[in-house]
Amino acid sequence: MPQFRLSEAAGLLGVSDDTVRRWVRAGQLTGSEDAAGRKVVDGAELAAFARSQADEATDPSTVGRSARNRFVGLVTEVIVDKVMAQVEMQCGGHRVVSLMSAEAVRELGLKPGVLAVAVVKATTVVVETPEGAR
Repeated sequence: MPQFRLSEAAGLLGVSDDTVRRWVRAGQLTGSEDAAGRKVVDGAELAAFARSQADEATDPSTVGRSARNRFVGLVTEVIVDKVMAQVEMQCGGHRVVSLMSAEAVRELGLKPGVLAVAVVKATTVVVETPEGAR
């Protein structure tokens, strides 16, 4: 069963170590000690907690779609040449990069600071685990 030190949990949740310590003291997360005497939290509990704490930005579009993976964020960079463009977005803690036509960038008015939704529908999603995480 994977366990994470409080500092690792904090990094995964995007908060400070002190915040995780407060959650443990308040009983929102269960802390225990590992073999080295360090405070840790159970990986499965941390995953459930992360899901319950996730603040998803409201999708401003009213379009019905079959793709379930939507990332609302801000356009941070647009690089356009004659035919193609690269658009970067910051969606919460995640950087999303899209390659599209320069025409699409112009039609959508994409430029840094614009609110946008990255919609991903993929038949292949690669999931990796760091060595020792299994």
